[in-house]
Amino acid sequence: MAERNMVEAVNDAMLEEMKRDPRVVLLGEDVAGGGVFRATQGLREEFGPDRCVDTPLAEAAIIGVAIGASLNGVVPIAEIQFADFIHPAMDQIVSEAARLRYRSNGSWGCPITVRAPYGSGIHGGPYHSQSIEAIYGHVPGLKVVCVATPYDAKGLLKSAIRDPDPVIFLEHKRAYRLYRQDLPDDDYTVPIGEAEVKREGSDITLITYGMMMHHSLKAAETVQEEDSTSVEVIDLRTISPLDKKTILKSVEKTGKALVVYEDNLTGGFGAEVAAIIAQEAFEFLDGPVTRVASPDVPISPYATVLEEYLLPNPEKIAKAIRDLAAY
Repeated sequence: MAERNMVEAVNDAMLEEMKRDPRVVLLGEDVAGGGVFRATQGLREEFGPDRCVDTPLAEAAIIGVAIGASLNGVVPIAEIQFADFIHPAMDQIVSEAARLRYRSNGSWGCPITVRAPYGSGIHGGPYHSQSIEAIYGHVPGLKVVCVATPYDAKGLLKSAIRDPDPVIFLEHKRAYRLYRQDLPDDDYTVPIGEAEVKREGSDITLITYGMMMHHSLKAAETVQEEDSTSVEVIDLRTISPLDKKTILKSVEKTGKALVVYEDNLTGGFGAEVAAIIAQEAFEFLDGPVTRVASPDVPISPYATVLEEYLLPNPEKIAKAIRDLAAY
């Protein structure tokens, strides 16, 4: 076993996959120097400039090059330095990569992995804090992964790189060095599309992902100790494809559902989760499907006090659990 934080786990996954498969290449802004978060540290030295490629400050070109390379036998990992800057590449991702298999009647895949640090809580301001998962989770043909632990990050990134179709791989910045976890030395993968029950419970089902998973676990422990309310915490890990089976099975058991996500409340991916529960688990519900999310304002302000005021946190989540438990 090797102890790793999440950014080290991401680095390990890329290192091992590039060793395993000579077709795997990495491209993005400043990846040769290790990147802003040091996620690509040492890869240039290990594999050289032909497989660890610094690119211009041009996100549409990064993804366009990755798509073209993937059609010629290459397996690209395209890094977007911050998820906030992925928008110039949206046409390439949505109109080209996501639709390539359909447009070719299944003849071509597009085996690219688009890595991007996302999320708030690091005082990054409005251009380094956005949650973009709902935008791409809406697009058929894309897989969208949101990781928050070292084990999941390594296993899911390996699965993404090996996937024959495009994967948007989102790494929460605040979780990069949040805590360390023992990872197996042996090769392992985590399947895309499978949620995980991070905490068993019987009174309320809490569905979440990303950094909110850590906050939700803390809130669940608090209400267990103070109110004897038992909360089952599900980490989606992948939002597209969505593991409805795990969600619905848990809600059937508990009868109550709380969805927690960092994005704006309106139109965030948690709204889709809530709609699925309302439609497909209505007969089991003993209370309203409830959401905790950020308010519908541009996030995130630079000021620490404002950022903390806007974002969901363990205290806000614990209050929502108590309110729902009271029904």
